[in-house]
Amino acid sequence: MRQSDSSMSLFFKSPQRLEAFSDGVFAIAITLLVLEIKAPQVGQHASSAALWRGLGQLWPSYLAYVLAFFTILIAWVGHHMTIGQVKRMSHGLLYANGFFLLIRIPFVTR
Repeated sequence: MRQSDSSMSLFFKSPQRLEAFSDGVFAIAITLLVLEIKAPQVGQHASSAALWRGLGQLWPSYLAYVLAFFTILIAWVGHHMTIGQVKRMSHGLLYANGFFLLIRIPFVTR
């Protein structure tokens, strides 16, 4: 076995790094969801009633956030359970996981 093969097998021995990377991608996706929520456009000296009306008019944004959050949550739980079954890592698994994150996360939340 070449030196690089040996070091690669040690690096990929545990799925913990794969899970940590994937958790980071999920966390970033959830964080980006919040950026889509805009503050209501009320004047600087508006009443609290005007603020509440403005917030009420943005209900579709809040609903979209909640639905997208739960979609990501379901994907994360499933991913966590799947990675929990992994006993041995391979390059193919790493690429498959990356492809899953590339395809699954943006489209289910858009």
